[in-house]
Amino acid sequence: MTSPASVPAPAPVLVFLDPAYADGRVADASKPQLMATDQGATRGDGVFESLLAVGGQPRKLQAHLDRLAGSARVMDLVIPAEDAWRRAIGTAIGEYRSQHGPAGAGDELVVKLLATRGVEGASTATCWVQASEPGPSGRRQRETGIDVILLDRGYDSDVGERAPWLLLGAKTLSYAVNMAALRYARKHGADDVIFTSADGMVLEGPTSTVLLAHLETSDDGAGGVRTVRRLITPQQDSGILPGTSQGALFTAAKAAGWELGYGPLEPKDLLDADAVWLISSIRLLAPVNHIDGQEIGTPELRRQLTAELNELYATIG
Repeated sequence: MTSPASVPAPAPVLVFLDPAYADGRVADASKPQLMATDQGATRGDGVFESLLAVGGQPRKLQAHLDRLAGSARVMDLVIPAEDAWRRAIGTAIGEYRSQHGPAGAGDELVVKLLATRGVEGASTATCWVQASEPGPSGRRQRETGIDVILLDRGYDSDVGERAPWLLLGAKTLSYAVNMAALRYARKHGADDVIFTSADGMVLEGPTSTVLLAHLETSDDGAGGVRTVRRLITPQQDSGILPGTSQGALFTAAKAAGWELGYGPLEPKDLLDADAVWLISSIRLLAPVNHIDGQEIGTPELRRQLTAELNELYATIG
């Protein structure tokens, strides 16, 4: 009998943005679709977004479309208008659900938006949407937490402003360094990485945004105790990618009475926090258990704060 773990995931659905097809052209994912001379493959010259669809509905779609457009502008890459992406996304999700039904536990789909500069000498970008089931590790890390190591990214925290051609604030296809950092972490017994700058500032994860929380109690003036919940993320002008999930969670947390902060953060701020998370659109909130072997907060407090933030995140459209 075949065990559930050995059952392969359903094939992804590909939908290319094509002027001849108003809602996108569905392509066969089992056959080659990209030219060998496409600059996305030969140079990593392109941009992308990854978002989560739950129950057939994409989450934070506008934020992802805005960031895709912003990344394309930074790279001088002309991509189709927002409406074309929306229609192709709808086609990809609908086609996947038509072929495979609800997408497993939680009915979650990973939806990727990709745009390359096209083949050598092309005047138009190659653009497509991919819908697929998420891997099991993301859900597991949400539930059990992760161990993280700090790695020097090799740039100071001002380099993004000083050298915009490094594209540090854009979500590009050039992810070789990020993937190398994750492999390095796993070889050293960790699950993930938090990058620091050459001048000692906390930046981001290879595929995520850093969050930390502090609980502060004080006398409420009426004989009771007042608890202040503070949620902090690194400065966004330090050469990091603005996180769509972080931005949406901050909005929800502010409405719920949390205080918010934007760095600057040093490694000791992470180690002194009551809880730390890496947050991204697919994995969502992954609580950090240890950083460089040092436990962050306590298991009980991490679970409590993670549950509170998960409840807030669940209200985000």
